[in-house]
Amino acid sequence: AAILIDGVLLTNPAQLTQELFDVQQIEVLKGAQGAVYGRNAIGGAIVITTKEPGDEFEGKFKLGYDDGPGYNAGIQAGGPLGDSDTLKYQASLSYYNTDGWIDNPYLNEEADPFQDVSIRARLIWQPNDRLKADARIYNSQVDTQALYFNIVNPFTPTLYDADNTSLPVRVNNAGTNERDLSQLSFKLDYDADWGTFTSITSWDSVEELLTGDAYDFLPIPESLFFNIFGADWAQSQFLDVDTFSQELRFTSSGEDRLRWIGGLYFTQTDRFISTANTVDRGTGAVPVYRSPISPVSWFVDPNSNQVTYLADGQDNFAWAVFGELAYDINDKTEVSVALRYDDDQRENTTLTPAAFLPTADASTGEVREQGWDEWQPRVTLSYQPSDMLTLYGSWGRGFRSGGFNQTGVGVDPDAINRGVIDLFSAEVADTLEFGLKSRFADNRVNLNLSIFDTNSEGSYFFVFLATSSTQNLGSLGKVNYQGLELDVSAKLTDNLDLMFGYGMTDSEIKEESPYKSPTSPIPSTVGNKAPLVTDDTINLTLQYHVPFGDSGKEFVVRGDYQRLGDTWWDPENTTVRSPVNLVDLRFGVRGDDWSVMAWGKNVNDVMYNTEWSPGGFVFKAKPARYGIDFTKEF
Repeated sequence: AAILIDGVLLTNPAQLTQELFDVQQIEVLKGAQGAVYGRNAIGGAIVITTKEPGDEFEGKFKLGYDDGPGYNAGIQAGGPLGDSDTLKYQASLSYYNTDGWIDNPYLNEEADPFQDVSIRARLIWQPNDRLKADARIYNSQVDTQALYFNIVNPFTPTLYDADNTSLPVRVNNAGTNERDLSQLSFKLDYDADWGTFTSITSWDSVEELLTGDAYDFLPIPESLFFNIFGADWAQSQFLDVDTFSQELRFTSSGEDRLRWIGGLYFTQTDRFISTANTVDRGTGAVPVYRSPISPVSWFVDPNSNQVTYLADGQDNFAWAVFGELAYDINDKTEVSVALRYDDDQRENTTLTPAAFLPTADASTGEVREQGWDEWQPRVTLSYQPSDMLTLYGSWGRGFRSGGFNQTGVGVDPDAINRGVIDLFSAEVADTLEFGLKSRFADNRVNLNLSIFDTNSEGSYFFVFLATSSTQNLGSLGKVNYQGLELDVSAKLTDNLDLMFGYGMTDSEIKEESPYKSPTSPIPSTVGNKAPLVTDDTINLTLQYHVPFGDSGKEFVVRGDYQRLGDTWWDPENTTVRSPVNLVDLRFGVRGDDWSVMAWGKNVNDVMYNTEWSPGGFVFKAKPARYGIDFTKEF
């Protein structure tokens, strides 16, 4: 899904982990949205809007505590700048620090401490009714741990089990995850008589360092490599990405019978990534950045602290042109047609020193170029027989660009057997959807239903290669996804609200990965479930709120139930995670401008894994956790 914050498209997946501490609204647009939002909106778009300053000064602060133990604090304030009628500001600061909840008995500490310091500031200049300029700055500093995996049944693939949570985290390296996210953006809107001109300029920076234990994630005396070679392994990854993007968009008035949007978009990305295995001689996991810590491999010189090292630089340029027309055929019927063309050109330079190249076919300084492009049309017809009911049908194409895995991973036997090479192809998916949106019972009930059928070619799947500690993407042939989504919100009484959602996806791999070796010992995946798919989900919320005491005060209690059905992880369907049932609770008191809320997440303390990767790598979910928050507006 494409993710936008205040109209700015996020360009790196690492940005999705930021703390959203001043959110005003979140819109979820389901289905292929590539015709408007471009490549990577193959499954939809999530549009996030942060709080915008008003005409008067106002603010809010929050204090919280959790049983990690942990603390959080946040403050936001905004309004006119001085006595100005045209200049407004909004500033937010958030701090969160917790010791975590997942035990590491070997180190006698928690494996998942987390600290985040984030700041966001906006300056809006609106000198008249036609012109509005919005400048934004954001920075987040994250410090946590990483790579605390377990391996279940490492030598018996037939016994791989995604439900296995019996093993405690026992890495001897706590690991680090240091992440620095920054963004500068400038949005300009000008309302002309014929429509609105919008310019969005953004610069994004992501710098992230990961270190931790490597295969087999056990203490040194018990580790496989220590017992075979007399040395344990650790791993490190460094990522440095800078992105510049520009969008120009022209939008007609929303009041006309014929409405249109047209625009241009381009983005330039410079990316560096290094991934390394190092020797842990009892001094911990050593961070590795833009060069190896030793000139030769440990395989050549047992005194070296560097085992493997891969480094790549990427220069990516993508551009797009897009447009949409919407026309009211009559008072009840609307048709819209959208079309976008995306072109993505990528250049990968091998920066791995010659001593660490995994194959004789690769060379330091080698430049590989590859491009992907696609037209993304979408057609939607909607019919509104009454104010209470809308019926619609749509067909659209989505596109995810291909890319480069790190140079040389394609020679790994595990990669060859699964069809993972140094390159992964683009994904193109066509989706047909029908649905309805309705309101009834005197507007006390909203019901929405959609059914969809998606045919995809080039769907991604994930493979972790332990020999190089790289995370890689492979490409499937053809996959079909069919399903439905139902959501209901109802005001059962004046004090009791209900929200219910059900989703179902039936997937089937129709064609094998085109890169899979014909001599691979792994059986055909045709007919299997697609990877990273949950068969069905249920979300149920009940919220009870009742006034008490003085006017403006009310007691609130809310319960959330979530069911995650059978979840498949790899094309081979090696294992499936059984359904997971989670319960969250929240209760407290709120007034006109304050609230005190106690909360619990996963209060039924379900033990499950949030990840499973080929090879039996599992990553634990957080157990039950509790906290309390106090919020005050001013």
